[in-house]
Order: sequence, then structure tokens, then C-alpha cells
Amino acid sequence: MEKLITYFGQDARVCCDEKCNKAWGINNRPKVQLSDDEDDYAYLSDDELEIAPIDPGTYEGQAKPTLKTEIPNKWCVRLCERCTMSKPNQSHLPLQLITTRLKTN
Repeated sequence: MEKLITYFGQDARVCCDEKCNKAWGINNRPKVQLSDDEDDYAYLSDDELEIAPIDPGTYEGQAKPTLKTEIPNKWCVRLCERCTMSKPNQSHLPLQLITTRLKTN
């Protein structure tokens, strides 16, 4: 999925792989701590995880979408770890999906 949206009054391009069944939300995706440094962690890959909860318990004025026609909503853009958004004034440039880091192969 790739769409142009208005984000804080500016054009923005968003894209995702539409694998909502694997979307935990950036604050809920299971991770492993790599050292005593609280910022030293790695998210578990899709292959290491079961299906994500339909309702991960986080909301951004809207819940995680349950239908493909609801993508993207505010939850996707603000909380979904699978969603990529363009930087300000760069909505005309192509985006690359970030989900490659969520796979083990």
C-alpha cells in the first residue's frame, strides 16, 4: 500500500506491506535486550513471533485497522512499525519499506 496523505498540514507519502496480522505497534513489538543499556535492543522478526493481537491496546484516536480499506489510519501512521512515512517536503520521492528488518531471512 502506498498513499498520499495530509500529515500536520503537509503532504506525506506513506507505505506499508499490509501485513496487519504481524503489526504489534512500535511500543508493543516484542524485543530482546542486548546489553544493560536500555537503548540496546532488537525487535524480534516476523518469523520469531506469532500473529499480533487484533487490538494491541494502543490508540492514536483510532485503533489498529481490522479491514484493508481502513489502511492507513492514524494508528498506522503514528504507531505501526510496518508503516513508512516520507520526511517533510519529500512526499514526491519514492519510499522504501522498512519491514526487511522484521524478517529473519
